[in-house]
Amino acid sequence: MAPVYDRVALIGLGLIASSMFWAMKRGGLAGEVTGYARSSETRATAREIGLCDRVCDSAAEAVEGADLVVLCVPVGAMGAVAAEIAPALKPGATVSDVGSVKKAVIEAVAPHLPQGVHFVPAHPLAGTEHSGPRSGFAELFDNRWCLIVPDTGSDPDAVARVARLWQGMGAQTDEMDAEHHDLVLAVTSHAPHLIAYTMVGVADDLRRVTDSEVIKYSAAGFRDFTRIAASDPTMWRDVFLNNKEATLEILGRFTEELFALQRAIRTGDGDHLFAYFTRTRAIRRGIIEAGQDTDAPDFGRVKKG
Repeated sequence: MAPVYDRVALIGLGLIASSMFWAMKRGGLAGEVTGYARSSETRATAREIGLCDRVCDSAAEAVEGADLVVLCVPVGAMGAVAAEIAPALKPGATVSDVGSVKKAVIEAVAPHLPQGVHFVPAHPLAGTEHSGPRSGFAELFDNRWCLIVPDTGSDPDAVARVARLWQGMGAQTDEMDAEHHDLVLAVTSHAPHLIAYTMVGVADDLRRVTDSEVIKYSAAGFRDFTRIAASDPTMWRDVFLNNKEATLEILGRFTEELFALQRAIRTGDGDHLFAYFTRTRAIRRGIIEAGQDTDAPDFGRVKKG
């Protein structure tokens, strides 16, 4: 495939950025990829493993001459990073991001970008519980969705080019407005993560009175909670602080549903429980049929052999 961009700059070198680099290299999608991370230790690791064609010691150096700059930092840091790189951005360049909150990111980043620089926010719906430059792999985005969330007045050609890059990295793309994106992600990602963190926190309290049996005899459901709750704490702190309204709305609905189930259990209403579980089971089947997960044992995470 012909390169989509001559030069791409990745600011932040964690799971998503490192996976982007390997996916771009796999598909020949960029002539050169530069990278920058705030931590000198992360930059040293990136150089050691060959992550990025050139690892720079400042964000300004990394973005100089770049056709596309992708902000791969926690959403709470994006405004400050945008302000830092703004003077070094090439006229006509595109700035994008990979944050899982969009409204707050647009409000934080857009005011800092010079006239003539295009802003095309995006969010790949892919990840693992691992973080850091060593965690990335080229296949992370294969058959996953990347939501493109154009800002007001985003250049259509710039939007199409960002979408083409993500498609080249294996993703399916769709467009969505920022407010709707944040509500959808509150349902599919943010609230479930908060619930997982809470359940693991409850287990941590209980293990003090059960002689660690909660941990020792963990069943599959709880193990899945711990996998989700192992995600990067800085990233998720910023997600909740920057998608406050949508997350609180979904948590309110969750609480109402939970109270209804509590009442059914308390009153012995087996018909209600059976009907509810039947309906929710169908959601799982729909996710598998959409190709967004597998019905293999343990969700396909157990390696054979």
